[in-house]
Amino acid sequence: MALPRTISNPYVGDTVTFLETTAETGGSHVTVLVELAPGGRNGLHYHTTFTEHFEVVEGELGLRAGKEFLFLSRGGTASVPSHMQHLFFNPSKKHPVVFKVTVKPARQFETCLRVAYGLAMDGKVNKKGIPKKLGHLAVLLELGESYLTFLPHKLQVWLYSFLAKRAKRNGAAKELELYYKQQETPEGVSA
Repeated sequence: MALPRTISNPYVGDTVTFLETTAETGGSHVTVLVELAPGGRNGLHYHTTFTEHFEVVEGELGLRAGKEFLFLSRGGTASVPSHMQHLFFNPSKKHPVVFKVTVKPARQFETCLRVAYGLAMDGKVNKKGIPKKLGHLAVLLELGESYLTFLPHKLQVWLYSFLAKRAKRNGAAKELELYYKQQETPEGVSA
């Protein structure tokens, strides 16, 4: 069974469609189309191994990049280099915003999204979208290579690695494969 092109997160209120997958680009990048609900947002964070490029398709996107706040409308673009603290949000209380995000290089970004949204769809996260199982959270943090702004970077790297290794030994990582590995369908059985 092929992986779905579109995934949703009922806790965040957004839908993500993969326009270019990691496999299709040979890992050079991944491009997604995001529809973010009115008032939707993510938390302040940063990445050390990839950049993000945003392009608004419809509506208005709020973007904090470093200390600067940008409000981008249709056709507006912005890039966030690695190591820059950022977040995005929908400033509208009535209308969704639709935008493209290209992550270069792709790294494990696609896998991270598929795991996070799969856990959310299966009700295995809390109201804030955080996995209920520590092992699942550990693997997700390591895959996402996303870091919080209020903890020292080296501490987060060590902690994520330690917890992810423990989760792998305990089988938590294996449990998540159903969200990102294509399942083979026996001959004669439709998926």
